[in-house]
Parts: sequence; structure tokens; C-alpha cells
Amino acid sequence: MEYGIDFLRAKLGKKAQRVNLRYEYYELKNKMVKITAMIPPEFANIVYSLGWCAKAVDSIADRVVFNEFENDSFYLNDIFTRNNADILFDDTVLSALVASCSFLYIDEEKGYPTVENIDGGNATGIIDPITRLLKEGYAVLKRSDNGMPELEAYFLPYETRYYELGKNEPVDVFKHNAPYPLLVPVIFRPDARRPFGHSRISRSCMNIVETALRTLLRTEVASEFYSIPQKYVVGMSQKAKFDNRKATLSSFLNITKDEDGEHPIIGQFQQQSMTPHLDNMKMLASLFAGETGLTLDDLGFTTGNPQSFDAIRASHEALKLCARKAQRNFGVGFLNAGYLAACIRDKYAYSRDAFAETKASYWPIFEPDAAALGATGDAIYKINEAVPGYIGSRNMKQLTGMESDSDAG
Repeated sequence: MEYGIDFLRAKLGKKAQRVNLRYEYYELKNKMVKITAMIPPEFANIVYSLGWCAKAVDSIADRVVFNEFENDSFYLNDIFTRNNADILFDDTVLSALVASCSFLYIDEEKGYPTVENIDGGNATGIIDPITRLLKEGYAVLKRSDNGMPELEAYFLPYETRYYELGKNEPVDVFKHNAPYPLLVPVIFRPDARRPFGHSRISRSCMNIVETALRTLLRTEVASEFYSIPQKYVVGMSQKAKFDNRKATLSSFLNITKDEDGEHPIIGQFQQQSMTPHLDNMKMLASLFAGETGLTLDDLGFTTGNPQSFDAIRASHEALKLCARKAQRNFGVGFLNAGYLAACIRDKYAYSRDAFAETKASYWPIFEPDAAALGATGDAIYKINEAVPGYIGSRNMKQLTGMESDSDAG
């Protein structure tokens, strides 16, 4: 049963708005919702940006760095190397973290497969919950300046149909040998209820950032009263003339006594305190850090001296677990894309089971410093003393992120 391109268009329309909203938070373009009438109108047009959501995404994206496919019997590494693997994988990981899912679009150019990343706001499909491949797929490959789709693609097993704006019939059909659609989802934290995953920018993250932006606005207003405290004059004669414009920081006021020998009393209101706003901001930073596995240092609140490698790793335990989870999720998508690209390259419909032994490997989540390298070296020496050859160059690279010069040669 085919759902059809119209069904997938409607499905994408429902999801694209939420994806675009999360990109606004990542790109610091989200608009603050003002909920109080106490703010002076002069502050109405002030625009604030807060990069906490971007930090939450980048903290994982910068640590999940794809290395290569192990047991690569079908030369998948060569396919991705020819498609600028360093940029392609980083682009895909970042898009998946923001939108919960990104898509690798596979095509053919001059007889060799090409692989391109499409964000979750421009592609969707019907997913197979077992293989995590699509049964049908739809993507907007090109949009006009006003956002209207100019070129669309409808993906099916063994063929891809291309549509242009205003045309009901495909303008081109690409026949291929892959038994699945050439649109592969790369998903972050999928589950049974949400097979296309969860965004790193959760609803809680967005709500906390909204509250923090309003706190920044209140801090801006309070700083005006903090810088120049308000003063008052009591008991001034109604006949006296008082020019408020002369009451500047660098001028003196000459206020004389009246005919009865009385003089007015000049006072100053209690100075505005910035402490409640700063405490509120730190509380919000703590909430955001707990939500994302970051620390207050990551969000700009220095809490102590520079930490060692072990201390950083210990404080980011939740972040490390999240990055491990992302590696497992993304590895399935990368392997699926490589599998279909191999079918295109070899013009043969391979079985997915043939790629079961091929695994995605990554660079270490935390790169060790010199002290950690020394401790790791001692541990490896002791393990290899007990079990000769147990840890070799492959495991060393995964532990330390360093390649042997002999392997490079």
C-alpha cells in the first residue's frame, strides 16, 4: 500500500512548523513573549538573544565525530569519502539534534552515488520500525524565495520521481537497483511512540530560555534605576522655581530658604538591587543545565578553578551518556545510507543482512589530556601484560583519539 505524495506533503506540513521553531532557537532568532505591562515603552523594542539552546546542541554535535566503518567489506568508507565525509557527517548530526531527524538523500552523478543531507523540515516518510529505512519518502529539494516548493522528490523502492511546482505528473523518474527509497532517516533518540526521535531542544529548554530572556529584560530596566537612583524634594514652596533638567550628575543645585526661613528636604529613594535578577538568572541556568546535562560553567557561570580531564568527564556524565546514545542511533542511519549507496554504485540489490557485520566507529567523546594519557598507558600496559595483545592500535585509537604513525604510513 502506497500512502502517496499528497499524504506525505500534508505530513510534512504538520511537522515543518515545529522544526522551524527549533531552528529559530538554535540560530538565536526566537522572539521573546512579553507578559507584563510594567515594562516602560522605551524598552519595548529591545531584542535579546541567549545561546543556551545552541550550546545544548553543539555540546553533543561537537563530540559525536564519525571516524569510519569497521569490517567494511563493501567499501562504504570510499563512498562517503568521495562525498566530503567530514562535512556531510557533521551536517547530518547537527540537523538531527536540532530537528530530531535529518535525512540523507542519495542520487547518482556520472555513475557514482552522491549523498546529501536534508533537514527534518524539508523531508519526511513512512518508516520501517525494524530496519529504520523508509517504505516511502518525500523531500523538498528546492524552494523559491517565498518558501514555496519548486522541486520535490517522491521516493519509492527502485525509483525516485521528481515533481516541479504546478505539475501533477513527474518531470523525471530515476530508476535504480536499491530495494528501498533513496531517502534515509538519521534519528536522535527514537522510541516506539516517536519513531522519528526527539529534538535536543526540548519544550522544557525552550520554556526556560523564554523565562531567561524576560529576566534579561527586567535586568535591563532595573539597571537604569541602579545607575541613577531616583531623588525627591519635600517641602518646597509653591512659589519656588525648580528646573529638574539641571539636576544632573555633574551639577549643583542652589535651593534657598523662603521668607519664613524654611528650606525643602532633599532625599533619595532606596537604590535598586540587581541581586534578585542575577540570582534568578543563575537559577534558570541551573534548570537548563539539569535538563541538558551541561554545567553552569558551560552556560557562562564560573564556579571554580579550571578542571582536569577527569573532573570534566565526571561532571559531564549525563552528557557522555547522551552522546553515546546519539552514536548508536546515528550509526544505524549512516550504515543504511551506505548500504543503499552501495546498491547504486554496484547496480545490484544487496540484502540488508549482508551489511550486518559492518559497524560505525567514532572518535572519543572526551579527548584525554597528558595526565590522562599517562594513566591510560599504564592501564593498557597492565592489561596486555595479563592478556598479550588484548588492546591493539584499533582500541588505542578509540580510547585516546590518536592514530599510530605506523598505521598512517
